[in-house]
Amino acid sequence: MFDPKNERDKKTIDVFQQIFKMNPNDFKSNDPEFMKILQNYIFGDICATGELTIKEREMITCICLTTIQALPQLKAHINGALNVGNTPLEIREAIYTCFSFIGFPRTLNAIEVFNTIMKERKISLPLENGKTIKDEERLSKGKEIQEPVLGNALDKMLANVPGKIGEKTAQFITETYFGDTFTRKFLDHKTRELINVVILIALGNTALLKPHIVSAIKFGNSKEKIAATMLQCAPYVGAANAISAMLVLTDVCKDMK
Repeated sequence: MFDPKNERDKKTIDVFQQIFKMNPNDFKSNDPEFMKILQNYIFGDICATGELTIKEREMITCICLTTIQALPQLKAHINGALNVGNTPLEIREAIYTCFSFIGFPRTLNAIEVFNTIMKERKISLPLENGKTIKDEERLSKGKEIQEPVLGNALDKMLANVPGKIGEKTAQFITETYFGDTFTRKFLDHKTRELINVVILIALGNTALLKPHIVSAIKFGNSKEKIAATMLQCAPYVGAANAISAMLVLTDVCKDMK
């Protein structure tokens, strides 16, 4: 049982009620001992640390759960994200942003969970279209967004792939990742790139994490906010992934000095 006189329990109760609209003491579990460990750690400890709003924390959580395909938990946290102020369009766009990193099948699984919640909440589907550019503009508009933050790093990285496949891959990424996704409405570039950092943390992909941390900073995210984001991911994707990401962040901070 959570004791409102205990400071840690009190924080847990407060955050849990904001997100899930219920007292954690009313949450039924066949393993209440483990659930209390989990809830105190996530809602009492993690959510009290760092410069993130509860709205941002729930968005980050939804992206972690989408990436690792924890779909039952994703359903609970999409509802939680809506409860703390994220709009349906913002959540949908966050999920759309995932496809470049996790592929279409896993993204579609998350969209199906999202659409189920929309129906349960009697929100009419499909939601408003977010596209803002024509198909023939995808490459040029993508480059406009990509080059100020990454320059030609992607072209260099893939330059030696045989059969000009590297060249075509770089083009497709510019068109889809920046052209199709970053030009859409409802989320700004700053938020989308922070989402990409979250996805890479959840995947444990430190090879691509560094340039995306740099991009996230260039788009306006503070180093402190990125660090707090990494900690927010830890209960969902494991402390090892979060710490590995923090080590990459410290390298970025050194480089920027």
